Amino acid sequence: MSLTLTAEERSIAAGDHGEGAAMTMRIIAESARLLGAPRLLPIASAHIDGALYHGDSGTLFAERLVEGGARVAVRSTLNVGALDLMGCSRVRLEKPARGMARRMMEAYRKLGCEQSWTCAPYQAGHRPAFGTDVAWGESNAVVFCNSVLGARTNRYGDFLDIACAISGRAPDYGLHRQENRRATLVFDVSALPAAFLASEIAWPVLGSLYGREVGNAVGVVTGIEKHPGEDALKAFGAAAASSGAVGLFHIAGVTPEAPSLATALGDQEPDTKIRVTRDMIANAHAALSTAVSSDRIDAVAIGSPHLSLAEFIELERLIAGRKLRVPIYACTGRHALAELDRDGSRKALEASGVVVVADTCVVVTPILPDRPGAVLMTNSGKFAHYAPGNTGYAVLYASLADCVQSAVVGKPVFTELT
Repeated sequence: MSLTLTAEERSIAAGDHGEGAAMTMRIIAESARLLGAPRLLPIASAHIDGALYHGDSGTLFAERLVEGGARVAVRSTLNVGALDLMGCSRVRLEKPARGMARRMMEAYRKLGCEQSWTCAPYQAGHRPAFGTDVAWGESNAVVFCNSVLGARTNRYGDFLDIACAISGRAPDYGLHRQENRRATLVFDVSALPAAFLASEIAWPVLGSLYGREVGNAVGVVTGIEKHPGEDALKAFGAAAASSGAVGLFHIAGVTPEAPSLATALGDQEPDTKIRVTRDMIANAHAALSTAVSSDRIDAVAIGSPHLSLAEFIELERLIAGRKLRVPIYACTGRHALAELDRDGSRKALEASGVVVVADTCVVVTPILPDRPGAVLMTNSGKFAHYAPGNTGYAVLYASLADCVQSAVVGKPVFTELT
């Protein structure tokens, strides 16, 4: 199938709107050709993952766009960067990488992107309308955007995301197309205890299992009796996108494209049915912990995806003014930080021993102390997946309540069982 560009798109690619815009249009057009897309789609917004420093090439690419006069054509928020520009926490990134990371963040500001610096833009007011085409990067943001908001995006990687934002276009393929959004398998959790499904600990575990079982297929979860809340769906999607390549999930009776099982399946029979058992959940739960023993912890980290204000309220309730023997690193965005500062919650949390991390998180930039053999406790399925490789810390997975109690007493505490 050949790609057809409009007269305007050909004009932009030819350089009539500046070299920066031309470069991005050529990137999008060539990507579309490789993907077999017949055309480009106009998009309503973008969320940019490529502003996180991984090397000098990313900084130089962004600066070249700036030099070419490029500006984003649609609303564009930014995923986490490599620095905490709010000054809440100490990032151990040294020169010259630190300077290049700052230059990169500044280049994206000059391109017209919003200084959101969060992996949860949907909780910071960036919520595209149902059915609209967008170009989002960052795996948890993508899966939330598709599944919970019902907007349409593929998993756009670094550089392609900003190219979409500047050109205002995306290739017409994948999850932008209705026929690719139909569920082809059923993930049935009806055999699991209602108490487990109602617990906070359930959703990262379910998501981790779902991602491993499903891969990049579109599935529909059945057996959920009521809406579990956005933070639970956030945790499920983040874990599923980390353990698999999930870009869209449905939950029958909960998510917008699945008012019923039949609707999610497009009135067709599923290719596969997965009936989740207690043993499957127990194994998925155990797999989230990589520490050889559970007799020590060196840090607790929460907020992947970034903590919402509601999660901070629960954190403060669980700490209840007690002093922590082990620090809790609480990662969040500026949107939540502003509320914490407004009501004084941040000061109270920090007085207890919480280290608030803004604009970034502990698994993408060096914040945690460099300690050989260290152990991290977390309630995040995404942290559990990435922390061993990115930080060198082994992981113990637990509920938020157990994470807090463990930080208070200075050693692992486990009270919730699957």
